[in-house]
Order: sequence, then C-alpha cells, then structure tokens
Amino acid sequence: MRLIPVSSLKPGMKLGKKIYNEEGIILLSENAELSEAVIRRLRLHGLDFVYVADSRTDDVVIQDMIEDETRRRALQEIRTSFRKLTEPSVKGIVYPFLGKAFTGLVESIMDDLSSREDAMIMMMNINSMDQYLYRHSLNVCVYTLLLGQIHGYSKEELTLLGLGAMLHDIGKTKLPIELLNKPSKLSEVEFNQIKQHTQIGFQMLKDEPGIPLKSAHCAYQHHERINGEGYPRGLKGDEISEFARWIAITDAYDAMTTHRVYRPAMLPHQALEVLYTGCGEWYEKSKLELFRDHVAIYPLGMTVTLNTGEKGVVVKIHKDIPHRPVIRILEDPLGAELKSPYDVDLKNQLSIVITKVDGMEFKTEESVS
Repeated sequence: MRLIPVSSLKPGMKLGKKIYNEEGIILLSENAELSEAVIRRLRLHGLDFVYVADSRTDDVVIQDMIEDETRRRALQEIRTSFRKLTEPSVKGIVYPFLGKAFTGLVESIMDDLSSREDAMIMMMNINSMDQYLYRHSLNVCVYTLLLGQIHGYSKEELTLLGLGAMLHDIGKTKLPIELLNKPSKLSEVEFNQIKQHTQIGFQMLKDEPGIPLKSAHCAYQHHERINGEGYPRGLKGDEISEFARWIAITDAYDAMTTHRVYRPAMLPHQALEVLYTGCGEWYEKSKLELFRDHVAIYPLGMTVTLNTGEKGVVVKIHKDIPHRPVIRILEDPLGAELKSPYDVDLKNQLSIVITKVDGMEFKTEESVS
C-alpha cells in the first residue's frame, strides 16, 4: 500500500487501511473504492493523508502502534469523560472515575506497545476523523509511553507517565470551544486564556482520587521549557518534572503532525526539524535524541523523490537509522513508470538522499542530525 495526500486521491482508487469516524468506529474498510463524494468528505473532515492499495507495494504492511480495539476503547473513554467535564452543570465536581478508567487504558496501551517488536513512533493521525483534543490526548500518551519503555522506566513509573500524558490537556475542557478551534491567529488576550489550561488541568487533577500528584504535574508543566521561556511559571531545567519534559516533546510533535483548522499537518521530518531548533533550549537534548532515534521520519508507504531524480515509495525503515530507509523506485528521473520497480537501500547508498516528500520541498535529513 501507499500513503498519499488526500489532495492527490482520484475516483476509483481503493483504500489500503480502514478509516475511522469520530466515534472510533470503522467508516470505510480496506479495499473500499473511493468516489468523488467520498473524497470530498475526507477533505471536509480534515484528513491530510490516507493509505491506498497499489499492486507494486502490496508487500508493504503497516502495523499500527496499538490495536484497533485499544484505540476504539481509549477514544470512547476520553470522549465520554472529557465531554462530561465540559458540561456547565457539573463544573467543580470531582470525578473519581478518571483514575480507574484511565489507568486501565494506560495499561492496555503498555501491553500493546510491549508486544510490538522494535516498535517505533509512527504517525497516528492518518485515516482518523477524531476530534483533535481526544485524538491528541491518546497520541501523546502512546508516543510518550513508547519513549518511557525505551528509556527503561518501571511499570509503576510508566503508569504514572501514561496517566500524565493522557490527561496533560484536560484543562482545555474548561475553555470555550470556539477559542480552541479559532481558525485565525489568536490575540494576546486569547493566547493568555489558552495558556490557563495548564493551571486549570492541575487543579482538576491534583486532588482527583486515583491520579497521583506526579501525573497531575504533567498537566501543570508540559509547556515549561528548560531555558525558562515556558509557562505558566517559567521553570528551568530540573525544576521541571522529568515526565513533563518527555511530554513537552511528544505534545509539540503531535500538534505539528496533526491537521488543525488553521494549518495543514506537517510530516514527521518537518516536525523534527522544528523540534531541533529548540534542542538544548526548549527541549532536553538527550530526550530529543532518543525521540529522533525512534520516530519513523519517513512513514512507510510515503512517496519520495531522490537527488537522482527518481521517485519511489518507502518500503522499509531501519530501526537503527530511520532517516535512511529502503525506497522502492517506481519512476525514472524523467517521470516514466518502471516496468520492473526495484529497491534502493539508503543505508548502504550514502550518496543518495531524499529531496522531496509528496511534492513538498524541504532540507535534507543531514540538516536535522
């Protein structure tokens, strides 16, 4: 299968992977044929990329980071709990169900990640129409837990980390939805209002039964930056919770790689470049390096152009050097389709580099190393 922009979809193409609706239920199954109406609907819902079937890449199998059932159950629980918190009639009420419900979800995600051999951070915003806050909460939890497992945290520590990651933005449930979804630039007053979600979230969680204080501090501190330029308190370095320093990276990465009402999604390599502009200033160097070494910078199935002028699809990612994947060449430098596609391993062909991804210009990977 191949991963292509929704803007490049054509009637008659067939889906390579399921598409989920806002409830986490399957909307379109594999091999569903796309019509003009369906393509318009995908664009309307803000999807940037989908997987499509392609006989030349039918051996490319994309395994999601977590199981479909775990994803469905997590989104359903996040949606139900967060919606209850937005209801005016229940403001100020403590919700003892949060700790029990979300601890079980975190444990299920940990189990799924542990069963994935050589798991890497893969884009989770493809083929999904979930509301941003719910999807973002799940994605940040999954990304952060994987990093925590690689780092070597104990199961107990991972549970605390996962809870903090899942609930890091819970304070946004108390902010006006029109402010969160504003399509234009925020005013200074509006941005200051958005920034209040950190304190609000901490106040909601710090006395919540089943939510440890260490997890609550993730909501409070995930926008702090190690040079003191973050908010709400301008903490520096080790003054910031170690868990919050992980979440700062995954939160920013997922926000950049998710379609928003005011901008399209970035691809992983673009988001990583942006993160590295804050290396050692906003984000801890060792944590950012571990993240870089375990993120699929060029997603499986993505169409790329090489400096040779050839065009192909990413068919394999090397865990030890993810920015040098295996590319299946489909077109020659003149744009003619090859009758016999062949693979080029960039790990062994060091003079060959990726210069373009799905029509978007960018700096080569050497610029972010």
